[in-house]
Amino acid sequence: MERILELINGKKYSEAREELLKLNSVDIATLLEEVDNKKSMLVLFRLLPKDIEIDVFSYMSNDMQQYIIQSITHEEMTTIIDQLYFDDVIDLLEEMPANIVKKILLNTDEKKRKLINQFLKYEEDSAGSIMTIEFVDLKKEMTVEQAIERIRKIGVDKQTINTCYVIDRNRKLEGIISIRRLILSNKDVLIKDIMKENYVSINTFDDQEYVASQFKKYDLVSMPVVDKEHRLVGIITIDDIVDIIDQENTEDFHKMAAMEPSEEEYLKTGVFELAKHRIIWLLVLMISATFTGNIIRKSEDVLESVVILASFIPMLMDTGGNSGSQSSTLVIRGLALGEIKLKDIFKVMWKEFRVSVVVGIVLSVVNFLRVYFIEKVSFMVSMTVCISLFFTVVLAKVVGGILPIVAKKLKLDPAIMASPLITTIVDAVALLIYFGIAKILLGI
Repeated sequence: MERILELINGKKYSEAREELLKLNSVDIATLLEEVDNKKSMLVLFRLLPKDIEIDVFSYMSNDMQQYIIQSITHEEMTTIIDQLYFDDVIDLLEEMPANIVKKILLNTDEKKRKLINQFLKYEEDSAGSIMTIEFVDLKKEMTVEQAIERIRKIGVDKQTINTCYVIDRNRKLEGIISIRRLILSNKDVLIKDIMKENYVSINTFDDQEYVASQFKKYDLVSMPVVDKEHRLVGIITIDDIVDIIDQENTEDFHKMAAMEPSEEEYLKTGVFELAKHRIIWLLVLMISATFTGNIIRKSEDVLESVVILASFIPMLMDTGGNSGSQSSTLVIRGLALGEIKLKDIFKVMWKEFRVSVVVGIVLSVVNFLRVYFIEKVSFMVSMTVCISLFFTVVLAKVVGGILPIVAKKLKLDPAIMASPLITTIVDAVALLIYFGIAKILLGI
């Protein structure tokens, strides 16, 4: 790839084109993204054969697609839009500024424009917004021979022909049939006799995260999308689901780090945009952390009586926060994968309690040996610290386990109950436990 970049930078476009054509479309798109001079990139893009050009365009980033659309002629743009798969066109329009969308729609024929406008009305992140209309439909009265002939006739422009969909005259979905089943069946057999009627389908308004879970559950590569009247309106393919899983995981990571989710790449996102995504949750956590400060301030008499207690506060708070984060991470992942249901809250609570008791005992014993024998702290202070540590770990793990489930029950994203928020809650409660036990054991 370095040689191709050298050829492009040296404006040896013909040689670069020959080298590019040895690569697949994904690698060509990646390489063109690395070209520093956008004009050189555009020249080379235009030199690609039309069929490869369309493929390469679909794999490029939104920024690069926008630059190309703004730079090419109306005729070139019309060619690209006409050749792109329909769901890729919708994805493109959803990411483009209004002026680019207007330009694209003006260069689209009326029939396709109406269809595009209809798809753009579906809620973002719904099944309707990610489906494609490029599928093969059949009638149950057809023979296998007629069905195969229809696939040959219209299949070339469809996104997938691995599975065909059987509909009636009102477009209601009646069954599905694989291309494998068609090929292996006798040519005179009727479709209704070999189609699969116990299929899995989703509705246009189903959330894309639910759609992804259905793909995983039933091990599918495509799935029909129906409306309220059970009419077939589109299909969703596995390539879109892979993108959704990646997007959902990224969102969860952002939320677990107390940030607003962002779809832009890190290096392409502006400083103020990044700050905006981070500052809201940081403000919330900062304000909530004042409770911890208030607890310390109200317990100054305890700290003044036994000053050494203050040195163990960071250890208690960190251990509690880390313990809660471990539990919340596992439960959040379990909820996302469907392994944990809302009804399992008491099972989770009981399991986390037992785990926390084991972990708490081990940590407390190790900590007692360290504090009493190595740091030579008095027996009662060592006991105070270690008993507080035990109860902090138990509380943190139980709270970390149930809070994501509670969030899901309240229709909130469980990821927001991840480490930052749980740490803030546990910090405050850990201090209450610590100072309470200190007053009892040390007689303060």
